[in-house]
Amino acid sequence: MAEWIDQEPSAKHGIQAPALLAPAGDWDCVRAAVENGADAVYFGLDRFNARMRATNFTIADLPGVMEFLHRRGVKGYVTLNTLVFTDELKAAEQYIGQIIAAGTDAIIVQDVGIAGLIRHLSPDFPIHASTQMTVTSANGVAFAHQLGCEVVVLARECSIKELAKIQQQLAQRSLSVALEVFVHGALCVAYSGQCLTSESLGGRSANRGECAQACRMTYDLVVDGKPMDLGDRHYLLSPQDLAGLDLLPDLIQAGVACLKIEGRLKSPEYVASVTQVYRTAIDKIMAQWSSPGLGKNEARSPKPEERLQCPNSERDRYQLEMAFSRGLYTGWFAGINNQALVHGRYGKKRGVYLGTVLQVEMPHPGRNSGYVRAAVPQPNLKRPKRGQGRSPHHAAPLPSSPLPHGKPRIVVQLESSIVPLKPGDGVMFDGGHPNGQEEGGRLYTVDYQHKPGSSTQGNRAVLTFGPNSINPQRIQPGDRLWKTSDPALDKEVRQSFSGDTPHFCRPITIRLRGQADSPLEAIAQDESGHWVQIQSAMALVPAHSNPLTSERLHQQFSRLGHTPFTLAQLDNRIDGEVMLPVSELNRLRRELVEQLLMARSHPTPWTFAPDHCLTDLLPSNSAPPPPKPPTLIPLLRSLPQLIAALDLGCTTVYCEFEDPRRYKEAVQRVRAIAAQTGQACTIWVAPPRITKPLENWLLEQVRSCGADGYLVRNYDHLAYFEGDRCIGDFSLNVANPLTAQYFWQQHNLERLTASYDLNIQQLEQLLSACPSHWFEVTLHQHMPMFHMEHCVFCAFLSEGTDFTNCGRPCETHEVKLRDRTGAEHRLHADAGCRNTVYNSRAQTGVESLHRLLNQGLQHIRIEFLDESPDQVKQTLGLYQRVLEGTLTGTELWQRLRLQNQLGVTRGPLDA
Repeated sequence: MAEWIDQEPSAKHGIQAPALLAPAGDWDCVRAAVENGADAVYFGLDRFNARMRATNFTIADLPGVMEFLHRRGVKGYVTLNTLVFTDELKAAEQYIGQIIAAGTDAIIVQDVGIAGLIRHLSPDFPIHASTQMTVTSANGVAFAHQLGCEVVVLARECSIKELAKIQQQLAQRSLSVALEVFVHGALCVAYSGQCLTSESLGGRSANRGECAQACRMTYDLVVDGKPMDLGDRHYLLSPQDLAGLDLLPDLIQAGVACLKIEGRLKSPEYVASVTQVYRTAIDKIMAQWSSPGLGKNEARSPKPEERLQCPNSERDRYQLEMAFSRGLYTGWFAGINNQALVHGRYGKKRGVYLGTVLQVEMPHPGRNSGYVRAAVPQPNLKRPKRGQGRSPHHAAPLPSSPLPHGKPRIVVQLESSIVPLKPGDGVMFDGGHPNGQEEGGRLYTVDYQHKPGSSTQGNRAVLTFGPNSINPQRIQPGDRLWKTSDPALDKEVRQSFSGDTPHFCRPITIRLRGQADSPLEAIAQDESGHWVQIQSAMALVPAHSNPLTSERLHQQFSRLGHTPFTLAQLDNRIDGEVMLPVSELNRLRRELVEQLLMARSHPTPWTFAPDHCLTDLLPSNSAPPPPKPPTLIPLLRSLPQLIAALDLGCTTVYCEFEDPRRYKEAVQRVRAIAAQTGQACTIWVAPPRITKPLENWLLEQVRSCGADGYLVRNYDHLAYFEGDRCIGDFSLNVANPLTAQYFWQQHNLERLTASYDLNIQQLEQLLSACPSHWFEVTLHQHMPMFHMEHCVFCAFLSEGTDFTNCGRPCETHEVKLRDRTGAEHRLHADAGCRNTVYNSRAQTGVESLHRLLNQGLQHIRIEFLDESPDQVKQTLGLYQRVLEGTLTGTELWQRLRLQNQLGVTRGPLDA
C-alpha cells in the first residue's frame, strides 16, 4: 500500500500558502469560519483565556467542537493565553489534560510557566506562543522555541520588513519555527501582554482577559500645562482596524505560516465575511504563482520584478468595512505612520463612508405636500482623507426638538456609485461629535440624481426616512454620511453558513486499482494525510461495452454533493477494460466518504508523559536563606532624582532614563559617592522595554555606561546581557512559581520583579511557593499603563509620520493625556520613540508591607516618575519610617496622597 499513499509531505521548493486562522466565540462563529474556508479556528474556554467577555465554550463542549472541526478538515486551537496565578496551577493542569485528551490541535499560551507545564505533561502536544508573549525579534522566537513552542504569534507592531529580518536571522541560526501574524481586526494600541491600563484604572487586568478598552475612550492633549485644541480629534489612542488584504503577497513572500483574524467578541457574520474575503484572496494569489511540479498548497517564488498586487476588489473592501470597521488600515505592516494609524475622530464602528450632506429639506409646515430647504449655511464640502473626519461647523450637537410631520428629505453627495445604497439600509450622520447622540436610521427611499455637467451618473441622492424615525434638525449640510447596515449583505453572509449542508468543501484524492476477476480497490486521501481503503463487494468483470474509463470513474466518484469533499484528483490504475455495476460504484463512493469522515473525527492521540505531574515541577522552598534587613531600592528617572537618593544614603539604585546616553553620568555620580563615603553602592540601569530587529545599538549604548547590572525586560535583553548581573523586571510577567523557576534557573537572574497583576494574596502565595530571596516587589509607582509603538507626540504635535521627520517634539514639550474624569496622565517617549502613558496618581501597597516581610521579602522597589528631588527624599524617608515602625502605612499614603492599591483590585473601570 505504501506506493499508493502520500505518507510523507513532498519536498518544499517554493513558497507555501499560509493557513488562515479564524476566531470563534460561539458555535455559530465556528460554523461561519468553517463554511467560509478557515484552515483553523481558535476559541476560548470558560477559564484562562484573554477574551472572558466572549461566550466561550466549556470543557464539556470541547470534544464535540473538535469532532466537528476535524470532520471538516479544520484544526482547532484553544486559547489559554492569560497569566496563571499560584493557586490556579492545579486547575490549569487538569484543564490542560482535558484539552489534550479531547484531541485539540494546539494550545495558545502566554504564561511561560504554563508552556513548561504543557511540555512536561506531553512531549509532543503542540504549543503556540501567544501575541501576549510580546515577541518582536528572533531572540523572542528562539526563547519561545526553547519553551517548546512550534508556532509563534508575533506582536502586531512588527512590520513586514522586520518580519523578513526575523526570518533571515532564524535561518542563520538553523532554527525552524512557524511565524503567525494578525492580518485583520482590531488593533490594540499597546503591546499585548504589556498593557496595564485596565488594571491601573479599575482592577480589570488585560493579562487576565478583562480588558476594558480604555484605548477607545476620549482624551484631551495637555501640552506644557495647557489643553491643546485638536478640533474634533479626541480619540488619541484608538487605532484604525487592521486590514492586511492589500499586502497579502508581501506577507506570503515573507514566509508567514499562518494569517490570523482577530474577533472572538465579534458576530458570526463578521467571521464569515472576513474569512471569505481572505480565503478567496489567498487562493487567487497562490494560483497566480502556481507552477508544475510543486506540492499542494505550494507555489513558485516570484521574481523580484514580479511585485503582484493582491487581487482584491472594491466589493471585498466594502464587505470588510460592513463587517466591522473603525476605518481600515495596514497597521504597522508597511512601517510606522503615526498620522495614518490613529485619526483620532471616533473609536467605534463606523461602516462604509458614503458621502456628504448637501441640504436638508423639511416637510412644509401646514401643508400636505411640499418641502422647504433648511435655513443653514453651506459648508466647505471638500472631502477629508479616508478614515478622517472634518472639523465641526457647529460647536455642539443641535438640541432635540419636536419632529415635523411627513418624511424629511436629505440630499447627499455620494463619493462612489460602486457602494450600494438602497431602502432598508442603515445609515448614520456624523456631525463631528462621536461622544454625543448621533442621528441615524433606516432608509425609506433612495432617489438618485444626476448633477448637471457631471460625467458621473447617480452621484447625488435624495434620502427619505420613515415618519418620526430621525430628527432632521440634528442633521446639517457638511455632515458625513456612513452606511452602518446592509440587510441584503447580512442575509447573503448568513446563508454562507446556514443549514446542515456543507458550503465549503475540501479536496480529496481517490485512487483506484484492480483487474478482471478481482475486487476494485479504492483509497481516498485528504489534504491532511487521512486515508481509508475499501474493496468492492463483487469482482470486476471483462467489459464487452462501456468499460470503466477514467472519464466515467471521475464522473461517478465526483458526485460528492452534500459532503464536505470535492474530488481534486482521480488516479485510475485499473488494468484492462473491465466493468462494475453503477450501484456498486455508488456504494463504494458513499462508504469512502463515511469512513474518511470517521477517520478524520478521531481525536489526535497525543502522548501523555507517564507519572508526570505539577508537583514534579514546583520549586523547593525547604531551606530559606538567613533573614536580612529589608532594602528600599528607588527607581529614578532623572539625574536630580538620582542625586537626591544618593544624598539620602541609598546604596542600591535603579535608573530608567529616556536617553540612555545619560547613564554614563549617572554611573559616574554613583562611583564618586561610593569613593567619598567608602560604602558599596551599586547602580542598575534599564534598557528600553521593547527591542526590534536591528535595535541592538540601543543595548550597546546601555552597556557602554559600565553599570553594575541591568533590568532585563524582554527576550533580547536576556540574550544580550547574558553573563552580566541581571534582574528580571515586571514586564517578564512572573505570576507563578513555574514561571519564576524558569527564569531563575535558565537565565541566572539575581532577582525577579513580581508581576503587577498580583494582589497581596497572590503575592503571598508566590512568595510562599518559592525561595523569597528570588523576588522583589514594587510597592510604590505610577503604573505604566499603555506602552505603545504609536507615538502621540508625533501624531498630534507634528506633521511627521515617524522619528525621521517629526522634529522630536518629545524633547521640548511636557505632555499629558487628560481622561474623562479630569485625571492627567503623563506621557513619556523612550529612546526607541515608543510611548508610555503613566497613571497620574502614584499608588502604594504599603499597608501590605509587613505581610510581605513576614513572607521573607527583602527587596522593596519604590518607583518615581516626575517627582522633584525634595519629593524623592520625603517619600523614601517616610517608607524608611514605616520599615522602622515609627509610621503606619495608612499614615504614609494619606500624607503623600497616594492611591492605596497593590496590583489588581476588584471593581468596574471608572475612567
